[in-house]
Amino acid sequence: MLNPKQNLSILSITLGRGGAEKVISLLLKELINDYHVTLVLLYNEIHFQIPKEVNVVILNNKESAQPFYLKIFDGIRVFIKYSAFLRKNNINYSVSFLAFPNLINGMVAIFNKKVKTIISERGFPSDNTTSKLSLYISKVFYPIIYNRCNKLFSNSVYINEDLKDNFGIKIPMDVIYNPIELPNDTIEPSKLNFKTHILKVITAGTLNTRKNQIMIIKAIESSNKKYELSILGGGHLDGFLNHEVKNRHLQDQIFLKGSVKNVNEFLLESNCFVLSSFTEGFPNALLEAMAIGLPCISTNCLSGPLELLNDNQPIIIKKGMFFKAQYGILINNDDHIALKEALDFFHTHPEEREKYSKLSLERSRKYQLKSVYKELNQFIKN
Repeated sequence: MLNPKQNLSILSITLGRGGAEKVISLLLKELINDYHVTLVLLYNEIHFQIPKEVNVVILNNKESAQPFYLKIFDGIRVFIKYSAFLRKNNINYSVSFLAFPNLINGMVAIFNKKVKTIISERGFPSDNTTSKLSLYISKVFYPIIYNRCNKLFSNSVYINEDLKDNFGIKIPMDVIYNPIELPNDTIEPSKLNFKTHILKVITAGTLNTRKNQIMIIKAIESSNKKYELSILGGGHLDGFLNHEVKNRHLQDQIFLKGSVKNVNEFLLESNCFVLSSFTEGFPNALLEAMAIGLPCISTNCLSGPLELLNDNQPIIIKKGMFFKAQYGILINNDDHIALKEALDFFHTHPEEREKYSKLSLERSRKYQLKSVYKELNQFIKN
C-alpha cells in the first residue's frame, strides 16, 4: 500500500518577481507529486504561475511595501495566523524562504513541536541587510530563532559559512542550488564563431546599486571597439543610468529595455552575457544566460559566480585583468577596466565565444529542476 502524501507548506513574503520567488514557483511543480502543498504568502502579490494542485493562503491584505516598524507588528499578527493554520491543517513540514518568513518559522518551532521547520536563506547575510539596524537585528535574532528550526538550506556554500561564522547558526545546513528549466530554444555555439564589427552584450537584473550596471557602461565607454548593450530590468536607478548613457554619448550603443517578460528572446539575440553585481545569493540571471548558451563574464562576488563558473575552485585575479575560468570569465568586483579587457577578448576571439557557449550549455544541465528537486526532497525527508 502506498504511503499517503504528507502535508507541506511553503511560507514566503510574496510570489513576486524575485529570484527566491522564481525558485519557489519551479519547486512547486515537483513538490505536488510528493506532498499536499499549500503556498502561504504574507502579502497578496503573485507574478509566477501556481500549479492548480497547490492551495494558496494569503495571511495579510495589506501592501508589502511598508515601513520596517509596521512589518514587525504585522509579523506578530502573521505568526499567530500561520501557527493556527499549521495546527488546523496538520502540516508536517513548514518550509520558509527569506529572512522574515524564516523568523516566523523559527517562532513556530518554539511553540509547535509537531511540525518539522525548515528554513532557506537566499542571500549573503552579512551583505544582504538594508541598514545597520537590520544587521543588528539579524545578529541578535538569527542565533536565537534560526537555531530553533530543524535545519536550513541555502543556495551557496558561502552563505552557510557566513551564517555559521558570523551569526552563530548551529543547526544542520546544506546547499541546494537554484533549479532551472532548460529552454526549448538555445544558441548554436558554432554560430558565435564569427568576426563581427559590433558585439551584442546583454545583462539582466534590478536596476540598483548592488547590481552595479554602471560598471558595464564604463567598460564600453573605455573600449575602442563597438558594442551594443541591452540592459533588462527596472528599478530606482533607471533615471540615473539613462542620464549616464546620455552624458557619455552612448545612446546609439546602450539601451535600457525596462522589465520584459520575454527575457529569453533577448538572450537569443545576444553574443555574450555580463553579470556586474557587487553581491549575489545565487545569480539566476547568470544561470539562465548559460542555459541559453551564451558565453558569460561575471564579477567574482560572493556568492554564486565562483561556484557556477569555476566549480568553486579559488582563484586570484589581478586588478585590471580577467580570469578564464572553467565555464566562463571572472573579474574582480567593480573593475570596469578588467571588464573592458574581457569584453574585448570575446570581441576579437570568436572561437572563445564558441568554446564558452558549449561550456555554458554543459554546465547548466547540472541545475535541471528534477535533479535539484531530488536533492531537496531527500533533504526534507531525511
